[in-house]
Order: sequence, then structure tokens, then C-alpha cells
Amino acid sequence: MNSPKAFKIFFSAGESSGDQHAANMFLELKKQQPNIKGIGMGGAKMLQAGVDIRYDSSAIAVIGVVEVIKHYAEIRRALKAMCQLLLTERPDLLVCVDYKEFNFKLARFAKQNGIKVLFYVSPQVWAWRPGRVKKYGAVIDMMAVIFPFEVAYYEAEHVPVRYVGHPSVDKVHPQRDKAEDIRAFGLGSAKPIVGILPGSRRNEIERMLPVMLAAASKLQNSFPGIHFLLPQADSIPDALLAEHLRSARLMITVIKKKPYDVIQCCDAIMTTSGTASLEIALLGVPMVIAYKLSALTYWLGRWLVKTPYIGLPNIMLGKPVVKELIQHQASAENLAAEISKILKDKPYAEQIRQDLLQVKQQLGDGGGSSNMALLALEMLGVYQADSLST
Repeated sequence: MNSPKAFKIFFSAGESSGDQHAANMFLELKKQQPNIKGIGMGGAKMLQAGVDIRYDSSAIAVIGVVEVIKHYAEIRRALKAMCQLLLTERPDLLVCVDYKEFNFKLARFAKQNGIKVLFYVSPQVWAWRPGRVKKYGAVIDMMAVIFPFEVAYYEAEHVPVRYVGHPSVDKVHPQRDKAEDIRAFGLGSAKPIVGILPGSRRNEIERMLPVMLAAASKLQNSFPGIHFLLPQADSIPDALLAEHLRSARLMITVIKKKPYDVIQCCDAIMTTSGTASLEIALLGVPMVIAYKLSALTYWLGRWLVKTPYIGLPNIMLGKPVVKELIQHQASAENLAAEISKILKDKPYAEQIRQDLLQVKQQLGDGGGSSNMALLALEMLGVYQADSLST
């Protein structure tokens, strides 16, 4: 099975989720080809997996129009450095992981210089700018999508595409059972238990955590025995959380390294949009999605985005299975009201759980990282296409 050639794969991941996806993929590649080499741009997870990190992406892990403008000079420097590195290293394959606009430019440069490109995680062409399908098709050799419904968009334009499975299906597994977690977190007498997931980026914390804590304060007045859990993302420093929690008079426990154990303990959750909402859906916990952007980013989003929803569970099922509170609607009063409804209205909460079960069923059995590794090796000529299980 092993190839005599020591293949070199160049990874480009610009955010924490992409860093994790690339790390998992590289670990699977090492199982198949122990002598394979990984280099490129990423973060701590890729470094830990054995990828030779030439550029730390933490400085450019930003979202939103205003945020990108603020960091434009650094992003441009990173792109220039990665293009130069591609020429120097001449990898056998470039794997672009998410971070769409940056990686589109990097992919175009790679194709112009005869380097194969595998793009992992499609831009949200189903939400806005569907014309990007053709543009991406011109700069890549293969698009690996993580939602089944995305395949049709690329097939319609004759762009090579493969559904590999969503990475969250494999990783969303608590380390202990719920009863053990309740004991370990000291929640034996707590009732109800509500999760606070304010995001994994600094600007998300600064915008959303104060609102969520204010909502929690209101809920504490209505539910005397309530306890709050906050799973701290690896990318968020202790000092940033402490700054916001210092004045909060809440029964709240911050827990590191165990996000899925935290989620399974909760009766309801306040969360930002993004992958977190999908992970909560996979664990079947009722939630409310809240999000705030800069005024400019929000205005542009309303103009460009065609989908009526921002939450992945709602997008997947094509209906509002969980409530979304966006921009001015994302107030402490509205958040508290929705969580209160989930906690008090049992049929309402049960309907949400049943709908979230459909999300899990649609995503299937997982194996995304393994499928990505096999797809990369197929593109390198190690495997034939019909040897893949996807």
C-alpha cells in the first residue's frame, strides 16, 4: 500500500476550525503513508499533528468585512509568503481548508504554477454568490464538500466534487456519559442547566458574551436553581473571559477541553451561529442562536445573502427548527425569553429535539477526515477512484 515516494502536501488553514480539520486529515494521511510530509500555514493543532508550520495563522483568523479590513496588511503579507513558499517547496498537492477568499487566491496562484489543488469545505454558494462555483472550478482540481446538498451546485457546472462527510460527526463525542459529567462538574443539585457558547473568536466574545450574561442574569431571577456552563474555546485566553465574568453574579462554571461533555449536560443552550450550532444539533440539545456583526458587515450580509437562515440546522432542514436572534434582535430580553420557553414548554423543547435528530440523520456516519485523506491520495495517484468508500 505504501508508495516509495515521500509525498509533500502543502496545507493552508486560516482559522481554528480549519486548523483542526487539516490536523485530522494529516493524521489520517500519516496512517496510510507514514513518510508523507506536511507543510504550510496553520495553528497549534496542525503543529501537534506533525505539520511543519511555516506561518502561524492565528494573527489572521478574523471574520467580517470590518475585521478583514483592519487586518488586511497582515493577510496580504501572509498570502505573499505562502505564494513564495509554494514556489520554493513545489508540493505534490495544495490542500486549501476553508478560509475562502484567501485560499481562492492561493489556489489560483498554485494552478498557474502547475500545482494540484484540493479545496476542503465549500464556500457557501447556496447562501450567496452562486456564481462562485464556476470561479472556484477554474482554480481547483477537486472540491471536497461537507454537506450532501452542496454536491449538486458543483455538478451543475461540471466542477469535480466529492462529498466527504462533515468533520463534526466524528469529533462530537463526549468523553464521559452524562451522569458522570453531572457529578464531575458538581451539578448534582443544579436544575435547570443552561449552556453559554459565545464563540471562539475575540470579537465574538466581546460582542456576544455580555448579552448572554445579561440574559443569564434574567433567567437566574426566574429559575432560582439554575446553573450555567461555559465551555471555553482553546482560542480564547483566560484573561478575556475573566474580564467579562468578573462582574457577573451568576452560578456559572467555565470548563476547558470538554465542550461536548458540557453540551450534553445542558437542558438548553445560548450559542452563536456557525459550527457550534451544528455540534449542539448532533447532541440533540435545544438551543437559541444569536449573533451580532459590525453594522457594515451586517448591512452587506443582508444585501448579499440569499438564504433566510444563518443557523446550520435551519439551513439544512430548510425551516426554522431553532430560533435565530440576529443583530438588534439579539438582546438579553429575547435570549432569556426563548431559553425560558424551552425550559418551561416541554412539547416545544421535544419538537426541537426531534427536528435536530433529522440533522444528525442527514449527515450520516462520518469518516470525513479519513475520506479526505483517501481523496488526497487518489489525487496523488496512490489509489484509484473506485477504491474510495465515499
